[in-house]
Amino acid sequence: MDKEVNYQQLNGAALAYLGDAVYEIAIRHYILTTGHTNPNQLHKAAVKFVGAKGQAKIIKTWIDQDDILTEEEITIYKRGRNHKANTKAKNASIQDYRQATGFEALMGWLYLSGETDRLETLIQAGIQLIEEENEDE
Repeated sequence: MDKEVNYQQLNGAALAYLGDAVYEIAIRHYILTTGHTNPNQLHKAAVKFVGAKGQAKIIKTWIDQDDILTEEEITIYKRGRNHKANTKAKNASIQDYRQATGFEALMGWLYLSGETDRLETLIQAGIQLIEEENEDE
């Protein structure tokens, strides 16, 4: 159990596996702070953020804006995005699913790297982006 793992060498799917959990916890915490308490409301609110479509929207916006992600972060995102997936997207296009996997890989990598301030900054930026989009609807 104490086996040393070099997170720099982890494949995109492994990083996304952890990143999915890290991001989900952050979003669940955020949603609870908005006053939702009904389980159905909690789930509906979370899906906007943690679904593949929402994650793809966030990462596409960051990639399109040259000054958001570092080159290293983009490389990690691409590692996750390009990893051969053995599963299908449930409620998203393959393109959105792959981009979301890259997003989750980045979240996992930042967590394992100990870059908690950067992780928090990006999560907050993603929340703001999705919230602004929901206001426009």
